Amino acid sequence: MSTDPLPKKQNSQARSHPQKSPGARWWKRGLLVIAAVAVVAIAATFIPGAMSPRESGPTLTHTIARGDLVVSVTEQGTLESSNNTELKCKVRGWSLVTWVIEDGTEVKAGDELVRLDTKRIEDAISLQTTNTHTARATFERSKADVARAEIAIPAYLEGSYRTTLKSWERGLKIAETNLLTAQKMLVHSNNLFKRGYVTELEVEGNAFTVTQAELELKVIQTEIDVLNKYTKKMQMETLNGNLIASKYKLESDKAGLAMDQGRLDRAKEELENCVIKAERSGLVIYPSAAAWKQTPDIAEGVNVRKDQVLLLMPDLSRMQVKVGIHESIVDHIKPGQAARITLPDITLDGKVSSVASVARPAGWWTGNVVKYDTIIELPSVEGPKPGMSAEVEVVMDRYADVLTIPVAAVVETADGDFCWVKTADGAKRRSLKLGDTDDSFIVVKAGLKEGEEVVLNPLAFIEEAQNEVLKPLDEAKTPEPVNLEADHVD
Repeated sequence: MSTDPLPKKQNSQARSHPQKSPGARWWKRGLLVIAAVAVVAIAATFIPGAMSPRESGPTLTHTIARGDLVVSVTEQGTLESSNNTELKCKVRGWSLVTWVIEDGTEVKAGDELVRLDTKRIEDAISLQTTNTHTARATFERSKADVARAEIAIPAYLEGSYRTTLKSWERGLKIAETNLLTAQKMLVHSNNLFKRGYVTELEVEGNAFTVTQAELELKVIQTEIDVLNKYTKKMQMETLNGNLIASKYKLESDKAGLAMDQGRLDRAKEELENCVIKAERSGLVIYPSAAAWKQTPDIAEGVNVRKDQVLLLMPDLSRMQVKVGIHESIVDHIKPGQAARITLPDITLDGKVSSVASVARPAGWWTGNVVKYDTIIELPSVEGPKPGMSAEVEVVMDRYADVLTIPVAAVVETADGDFCWVKTADGAKRRSLKLGDTDDSFIVVKAGLKEGEEVVLNPLAFIEEAQNEVLKPLDEAKTPEPVNLEADHVD
């Protein structure tokens, strides 16, 4: 009995037999051992004589032939757009969603999409309105204080100072006149005293009057000097200081008013932002939630934060599929590789556009499996919608006109890879040099010729194969040389 060596579609999570790590080879060998023991035990129980080699030899064989082999990997993903218009929350802090449009709704520009709770913002507007009025009143009062301080300086120089100075100057003139008069009276009284017309007492009185007038003149001169040298300067410093302080107070109140007005304007703007509307016509979808979440990030009664993406409006002409590629084969996935995308009602040909350099977060929700996000670019066609499930087959390699052998015909041991070839003398063991695999067939580089028949599932029929996989590790022999004279593919 023969089997078809070239299935139409092959999928792979493993890359190449020769490149497997020793740990992986022994792990696989252990599974084969368990399988072999199970098969042998069942055969011994239910089939009399099953443990004995059959004289007629095994009946399940496969004829080695040349053909094409496609090595690919298949993963499940979700359709999404590569160009999304993000609708974000513009309200600071956390806000409660009171209403949200249904996922997948077609909308027009200006349609309401999300409404957020406004109570907190309305309270803030009321408070900031009061604060703004108070700040404006304080600012206007400070403006008046500055104006008064500016007027006070010329008012002093042209008013109080000049009035006081003029008053003292007038007193000075009077004091000088009084002194001159007193001096003349003293001279006149002295002349009369010499002639005997007045008494000495009267002369002394006139002399005292002169002294008194001199003292009054000096007092007035001192007052004028103090006014010009000290009083004026002190008053000017006070007035200038008041002006500077008033100006700084005005700047402070102006900044306070601007701050309160800004808070009020921002609160009013946030009140408007509590209603999110469509910027353009198109499809509206919910953003994908994290894998570990059981509910979407946007729903009625959910709290959302500032700058959180609430909704997406995808560009349906630029679609892609994001899949996770296992870490064991991610090195074999390159941008530009061909891919086939199977959607619920259509199959498309695409290509790999990018492979993430950092693995996606792994956790209990992923079974701690490490995968790398890979983007598959789709052609522009009508019909595909975001959120559709997609099966993606990425072609890693294509081999043309190569010898292949079924995976079921190969036994992997510590000594190497072997198969059993059907001959006239029975099944004979053959050492193999293998290449890539699609998990159904393996490329044969050396060890077999086209047309030879190999035994399928040799562990079930050949005692030698059973002994090979059950051989203890410490008895492993040096791998026997591969028959390089056999037909092979480089």
